[in-house]
Amino acid sequence: MEKIGIFCSASNEIDQEFVEATRQLGEWMGKEKKTLVYGGTNLGLMECIARASKMNGGKVIGVIPALLEENGRTSSLPDQVIQTSNLSDRKDIIVEKSDILVALPGGIGTLDEVFHVISAASLGYHSKKIVFYNIAGFYNSLLAALNEMEQKYFIRKQQRNTYAVANSFEELALLLK
Repeated sequence: MEKIGIFCSASNEIDQEFVEATRQLGEWMGKEKKTLVYGGTNLGLMECIARASKMNGGKVIGVIPALLEENGRTSSLPDQVIQTSNLSDRKDIIVEKSDILVALPGGIGTLDEVFHVISAASLGYHSKKIVFYNIAGFYNSLLAALNEMEQKYFIRKQQRNTYAVANSFEELALLLK
């Protein structure tokens, strides 16, 4: 997996534990010469992973919607910036340009991106997997809800094949090799 799409928080007010785990991933990506494909903003975990990757030799592709660009939210770190007209286009381009996708801790935007990827894969639009990086059990409640939906037949069992869970950096690195 050479191009890794990352979905994550744009908040600057999150716990340092998430920042450190994100920095570690970005550092690893840079050293492994992976290409980061991400949302392109200069905020939160997005800026953190871009900086760590770039400082360690990685290539960075930022995909930024016009509205965020107009509001001065574009990071200066990407080697390539792809401008989009909206958030939907950004999701599609990140998926298209990536070999695999990773969901770091995030909010509503991250969840929107995650479910976009899973839904599109389950319908056959692509065969890419998304990995929940479950730092400090961040996704435990969501994963339990998905499991319950599957047990009640709201989610087909084959949809489970569209995502994986990494509970440690070591597990994540193995999935991204």
